[in-house]
Amino acid sequence: MQATLAELAALVDGQLIGDGDLVIHGASPMNHAVPGQITLTDDCPDRHYDLSASRASAILASRSCESTGGLPTIQVEDVHAAFAKIIRHFNPPRIKPRSGVSPLAVISPSAKLDENVDVHPYATVGDDVFIGSGSTIHSGVHIMAGSKIGSNVTVYPNAVIYEDTIIGANCIIHGGAVLGANGFGYTQVEGRHVLSAQLGNVILGANVEVGAGATIDRGTYGPTTIGEGTKIDNLVMVAHNCQIGRHNMLCSQVGIAGSTTTGDYVVMAGQVGVRDHVHIGQRAVLGAMAGIINDVAEGSQMIGVPATPHRDQKLKQAAFSKLPEMRRQLKILQRTVDKLVEQQANKDNDPRKAA
Repeated sequence: MQATLAELAALVDGQLIGDGDLVIHGASPMNHAVPGQITLTDDCPDRHYDLSASRASAILASRSCESTGGLPTIQVEDVHAAFAKIIRHFNPPRIKPRSGVSPLAVISPSAKLDENVDVHPYATVGDDVFIGSGSTIHSGVHIMAGSKIGSNVTVYPNAVIYEDTIIGANCIIHGGAVLGANGFGYTQVEGRHVLSAQLGNVILGANVEVGAGATIDRGTYGPTTIGEGTKIDNLVMVAHNCQIGRHNMLCSQVGIAGSTTTGDYVVMAGQVGVRDHVHIGQRAVLGAMAGIINDVAEGSQMIGVPATPHRDQKLKQAAFSKLPEMRRQLKILQRTVDKLVEQQANKDNDPRKAA
């Protein structure tokens, strides 16, 4: 598949600078681009070296980018949205026709599947399960008894949906995710760890996405809830009884302990760890590897272990980097003070002074 630069500019509603008849055969990030491809830059003033070293034949840039090293250019308002559209032009998504329920799927007689539902081979649908219209259940998925799946939901291979889980419309559950497993709650009885009650379930609002290998545990008595529009990255752990707000972003290996609650539009970015029974306020941003041990106020930006406000943590890190120099200065000061003390002691003990 190929297109002229002028055709690509029209596709993304961009402004063309250079040869519109230039034929483009593909699109690739700058460090992988080869002749005949178009690449992109999202930070033009700081990328002059990369642009000059690029092998790409053309570049996609923002309208504010004044120089692209002489390469033919398409200028747009939103570089990433436009580049995604160009990528899809050269690599269109594979659209598989609806296939219905495979005879190799195992469907309980008491399960109810709405119209236009796909269930792929070797998926298992348990007793009293409901699956809404337009949903797709891929191979190897296990949906256990009593679960309710909304319309236009996609559950990718080998995800496990435990009993009584409720999934809202338009959700995406990626491969290997586990929804509704027992929470990690034990009491010690006569020297043995005994599993506590696991009588709740998991409820996902509409438009939630759960990443590959992520886990969301069922509540002890009531539900563990994930609010509408929240996006959960791969390998995220949400423990029992958590109440996650709407439109949260939980990014990569976040771990949230039991009974934690969050407001709306909270961001946790990369290996954030949250202790149990705390509340994260609306629109708080928790930076990578933040260790949260107390409630976080609305709109706060926290990083570090234990987590502190972003500005305070930066000041601490700046001071920490100066510790070797400060240690040398302290030694010099200590020697100077010791010398002054010794000199003063010698003066005080001078026999001539006593005479």
